[in-house]
Amino acid sequence: QVQLVESGGGLVQAGGSLRLTCAASGRTFSDYAMGWFRQTPGKEREFVAAISGNGGISNYADSVKGRFTISRNNAKNTVYLQMNSLKPEDTAVYYCAADPQRYWAPVGLSEYDYWGQGTQVTVSS
Repeated sequence: QVQLVESGGGLVQAGGSLRLTCAASGRTFSDYAMGWFRQTPGKEREFVAAISGNGGISNYADSVKGRFTISRNNAKNTVYLQMNSLKPEDTAVYYCAADPQRYWAPVGLSEYDYWGQGTQVTVSS
């Protein structure tokens, strides 16, 4: 079992920045690829970014490329999502997730076995 706890969400103006943090516990953190997903009411959860177990591979949704950066610190069992140049359409609940396929950075929601409870990000125009 892996337990995931997100933090860092909040209210920010368009053009601003936030950094989300996901703290993991329960298993060897580097054994897991980590991903960030987001969801708005009435819509399906969508992929945002992912990173492999050693941090060597990352993937991004087209909508966030060049604005968001995923990183991880395996010594601290933590994964981050740095979000810059935020737009109102980035408003969502953001979830982190863990996937035991540590050699890749999967983009599919069904690839991930463990999920956090989510943190709300609201971007005002």
